[in-house]
Amino acid sequence: MPEDPLTTLADPGTVRRLPAPPNCAVTSATARLRGLPVVCYVMDGTRRGGALTTAGCEQIVTAIDLAVRAGRPVIGLWHSGGAALQEGGPALDGVGRVFRAIVGASGVVPQISVVLGPAAGGAAYGPALTDVVLMSEDAKIFVTGPGVVAQVTGQQLTGEALGGPGVHGRVSGVAHVVGRDTKDTLSRAGDLAGLLGAPGQPGDPAPRPDPARWLPSSPRRAYDVRPLAADLLDDDPLVLHEGWAPNVLTALGRLAGRAVGVLASNPIRRGGCLDAAAGDKAARFVRLCDSFGLPLIVLVDVPGYLPGLDEERNGVVRRGAKLLHAFAAARTPRITVVTRKAYGGAYIAMNSKALGATAVLAWPTAEIGIMNAGSAVDILHRRELAACATDEEKTQLRDQLTAAYQASGGSLSWALRSGAVDAVVEPAETRAELARLLRQHPAAPTRLANIPL
Repeated sequence: MPEDPLTTLADPGTVRRLPAPPNCAVTSATARLRGLPVVCYVMDGTRRGGALTTAGCEQIVTAIDLAVRAGRPVIGLWHSGGAALQEGGPALDGVGRVFRAIVGASGVVPQISVVLGPAAGGAAYGPALTDVVLMSEDAKIFVTGPGVVAQVTGQQLTGEALGGPGVHGRVSGVAHVVGRDTKDTLSRAGDLAGLLGAPGQPGDPAPRPDPARWLPSSPRRAYDVRPLAADLLDDDPLVLHEGWAPNVLTALGRLAGRAVGVLASNPIRRGGCLDAAAGDKAARFVRLCDSFGLPLIVLVDVPGYLPGLDEERNGVVRRGAKLLHAFAAARTPRITVVTRKAYGGAYIAMNSKALGATAVLAWPTAEIGIMNAGSAVDILHRRELAACATDEEKTQLRDQLTAAYQASGGSLSWALRSGAVDAVVEPAETRAELARLLRQHPAAPTRLANIPL
């Protein structure tokens, strides 16, 4: 960890530290981050392990209150063993006050946590209450450390195995971003502060490559949606939760200069199916963007929800409902682009017009329905197809029935007629159309509390 991570994070010469008691492990400060005014609080892990005393907790509460009054993002640099053992109950009360301050500021100003060392107990739950959690390569987050775990359960674990970046970046979903090293982690915190704290206004988009170049020639083949999403934005986006529930992409970036959120099903993982973890991940992301007035671009190529016993036991119904609720309640502009397929309940969940989408666009390759038209015909007309005397007769009948099904409600045509899709756009024209819609539908922060996952 850098000797002074705050100096590494902030613009040179801009740090103004607030008064703090002697020997306090927590300091707070105002600073500028790429020109953006921010408020920071920092835990010094070299002082009694960064223990949160009542005085240290008061430093954090004061910093958050200052940020709320000034309308500035808050960045917390966490490295603490939790409530100060030597103080006992009063320290616990102080940590509770920190939690209340974080919740009070939720949805009012962006709150970004950067975990640079071990963060245990209250210092684990504190970051989890904020909007975005970043972990450096040395970071660890756990309720109790390996020693207590061994004493209570008999399990012998390293801090890395218990709560390292690999655990929270890929398995638990606690960490939104895992940096390559401390410098990279702090740099990404700066990117996030700019996107959430200074979203900007949409302008005219510069030319970018045709995003359709990433679609395979066969509609059955998988592909990675990330480069396709990047072609719709001004530059490569900042991906959140890259390693957790990767069957959906959640990312922040800019489109024609305006900060936006991108939510996309990713066919390269689980065929792009939604599952229980994806419901948690996507719903929290929608809420984040809605809280701070970031328009949402939703890219859809989804075959449905992942079926199976494991998913039902994992709460796919309960956790999938979070995404339905998040979209239906969202007030920020949200524009859907159906690139290939949108089937079943997943079609509804991925920001359909029925849930209140601002606009739904479709590429000419799009299919929208309960399921693939051919599969639907095989189910609906299995007796007629089975009665065919020859394979040639069966194929001919199947083609006729498929065309009839598509015309009646199993293709893009019904969606256009009903208003479920507003317009068909060519892939190369999508970026310009999205920018036009953003100008037409300006966003404003809703100040809704951004509840944890």
